[in-house]
Amino acid sequence: MVRLGWPVKASKVLIGTGGQAKNLLLSTAPSNLEPALQIIVRDNNIDQALKALKKKMQREGIFREMKLRGAYEKPSEKRARERAEAVRRYRKLQRKRAQREGLIPMSKPKT
Repeated sequence: MVRLGWPVKASKVLIGTGGQAKNLLLSTAPSNLEPALQIIVRDNNIDQALKALKKKMQREGIFREMKLRGAYEKPSEKRARERAEAVRRYRKLQRKRAQREGLIPMSKPKT
């Protein structure tokens, strides 16, 4: 079992093989909770399971939270970071509105 030094959004990560259970738990929460992330290992393909796990953890924001909690962040740095994030969100919203209104061309879908 691997324990992290701070609470994470995913209380448990369960990796199991179809019928036989092989578990990898990342937990700081009580064990009676349902797993937030569940990855199924098919045909002992651990690489594919780890890739799926990493993708889910990225979507949940766990890596970002780990990076933020890795070192102390001064209150002034925190305010500056939050302000920059707010500006980014606002600009993204304005760009999406302009695209919907036809003022700028739609972005190409990722392939």
